[in-house]
Amino acid sequence: ILFHSAGTSTSSATSTSATSTSTTSATTTTSATTTTTTSTTTTTTSTTSTTTTTTTTQCTFATQATYSTGANPYSVTVADVNSDSKPDIIVTNFGSNNVGVLLNTGSGTFSAQTTYSTATNPSGLAVVDVNSDSKPDIIVTNFGSNNVGVLLNTGSGTFSAQTTYS
Repeated sequence: ILFHSAGTSTSSATSTSATSTSTTSATTTTSATTTTTTSTTTTTTSTTSTTTTTTTTQCTFATQATYSTGANPYSVTVADVNSDSKPDIIVTNFGSNNVGVLLNTGSGTFSAQTTYSTATNPSGLAVVDVNSDSKPDIIVTNFGSNNVGVLLNTGSGTFSAQTTYS
């Protein structure tokens, strides 16, 4: 289950600027010579203020749905095994020596698992098209028998008997 928190961020900036200028002039006349001196002073003051507001919303989940598996479910993966564009659940049942496939019904629920026999103590699990027929197949590691099993997808989310590789 993933937890996602949505947030929004609002920023506002205020800028204040002030400039003052003063000019001083002096004129001095001495024996037919005139000297003019002008002095200008400029002072600039700038203030910037930034306010950031963040809000977080709570996530609400629907009531948990529980689905039966075999004994000691060990690994789980999600893949569309029946080509209906909906994610299905595949689980290894370590204590039952099988894998279970729960097909997505499309309404946020899953069908009861269909089980396929494996060798002893299936643990690891992968779903990939191993025979290039565009259907995802199941690969399972069998811990108790020290081998790997491949269950080929026969279509519509059903699988052939496991072929083992030592």
